Amino acid sequence: MAILTFLISLAGATMLLLFAVRMVRTGIERSYGASFQRLLTGADSQVQAGLSGIGLALVLQSSAAVALLVTGFAASGYLAFPAGLAIVLGGDLGSALIIQILSFRLDWLVPVLLAIGGYLFVKTEAKKPRQLGRILLGVAFILISLRFLREAMDPIRDSAFLPAIAGYLARDYITAFLVGGALAFVMHSSVAAILMCVTLVQIGALPFAAGLSLVLGANFGSAFIPIWLSRGMAIKARRIPFANLGLRGSWAVICLVAANEALREGLLGDLQGGQTLVYAHLAFNASLLCVALPLCRPMQGLMIRLLPEPAAPEGVVPGRPVSALVPGDYASPAQAVADLKRELLRMSGLIEAMFRPLPELYRSGDAAQIKAVQALDHEVNACLSGIRSYVAGIPEDSFDRAELKTAREMVEYAIRLETAGDVAAARLAALAGDLNRKGLRFSSDGWSEITRMHEAIMANLRLASNVLISDDLESARLLNLEKTEVKRMERDSRKRHLKRLQRGVADSFESSDIHLETLRALREFNSHIAAVSYPVLYRNGQLLETRLIEDMTPEPAG
Repeated sequence: MAILTFLISLAGATMLLLFAVRMVRTGIERSYGASFQRLLTGADSQVQAGLSGIGLALVLQSSAAVALLVTGFAASGYLAFPAGLAIVLGGDLGSALIIQILSFRLDWLVPVLLAIGGYLFVKTEAKKPRQLGRILLGVAFILISLRFLREAMDPIRDSAFLPAIAGYLARDYITAFLVGGALAFVMHSSVAAILMCVTLVQIGALPFAAGLSLVLGANFGSAFIPIWLSRGMAIKARRIPFANLGLRGSWAVICLVAANEALREGLLGDLQGGQTLVYAHLAFNASLLCVALPLCRPMQGLMIRLLPEPAAPEGVVPGRPVSALVPGDYASPAQAVADLKRELLRMSGLIEAMFRPLPELYRSGDAAQIKAVQALDHEVNACLSGIRSYVAGIPEDSFDRAELKTAREMVEYAIRLETAGDVAAARLAALAGDLNRKGLRFSSDGWSEITRMHEAIMANLRLASNVLISDDLESARLLNLEKTEVKRMERDSRKRHLKRLQRGVADSFESSDIHLETLRALREFNSHIAAVSYPVLYRNGQLLETRLIEDMTPEPAG
């Protein structure tokens, strides 16, 4: 019975720990997600990229989250391989620093975090204070889960069960290494897995030697998480997590053998305690970063040879995806809906390719680049025509009502995407040309406001793709909230622009028409992108048909 109670308590504490880590990461991503691109892509050297990775991991509380961000930006062409690998390596050290912070006994802080975080999350409606409340609650739950974990060990600490397992893991460090790797991968969080190991050593449930092998295994296992989560991405993006696995795995095996042999020979003395294990974890990641940073650039050539780009089919331009739709092929309704989603993703990729370079067009006014962006609009129009024709040809007797409705909703979103493409090509690209042809410039404050809106909309483009693939309600709600946030940004920027005009700022006065029209176009572009969330929200009763009051009681006369 003691074993069953232990397993249930352990499972509950572990799930709470995983939930809390995710809660903190979600709050930070929702508050500051649009700023991550600037931080990741602004590094000028491998050292600076490594430092950026450390900072991001401290913020996100997950090296896997940093790795996924990096692979996403690498897939979009924002980030080169050497800088991306350096950021991932830095993220591993950042997650180790998190463990150092969370390993302290901070139970006294829990009521404070619950009180402040709960108030902000429940009582405020503003986005950033609410997400700050989510973050504080998540940190409090992490501390609570660690306390539960310590308490779960009490009933069996003196039993024969745990010492037998602990003794075996201490003797067989290879098994302990593999168990640690499996634990980190199954939990999908190296922070949670290593915190558990540290806690077990801290309370005396595991000897230090077994804990060290488990921690090194968890470091190795955590490198598989971004590989698994990025398995559907482009090859050039997946090279980074595979390179990280090679470097991290090799160093973990070297340290495993060296450390255990040194412990057996007594060369390291009598190491004890959870805090010493945390120091060992920090030393492993710091030494890996120092050893691997100079290898980031040479690793690029090796990974290109090991993971080459697949050969393009004959007659297809390399790097350009072909249509996913096969006219007249309606044999499987599920496959038809999947093909429509793939075609919408291709269309969304074209829209992103048109929208991404707009800040550069506003700065340079390069006529060839503007024409290239506008030329993509013809491909977007062709995508819409293909989707419309494919859905129009669906035999209604072969599809059920829900599948037909889904297909028609996809046509509606394709129309929205095509309209967004028109905004990017016919309005924003044209405004960039006008700005430079007239020799005008935005004020520094005005330009900063526009670039922040651009960053937020780029993040929304990626979120919209996630909603399209997953139909996830939480992502759809977030996308709709971000639409409101972009509207607020546009409104606030317009007010600040008018104040600058009142102060007589010359650049603002000369570029006023283009500035205001750019703000309107950005807001409209974002509204079309966010439309993918509407069907998901309607299906789940999360969106009203109208905000107008339907029943108005007339006031009594007299």
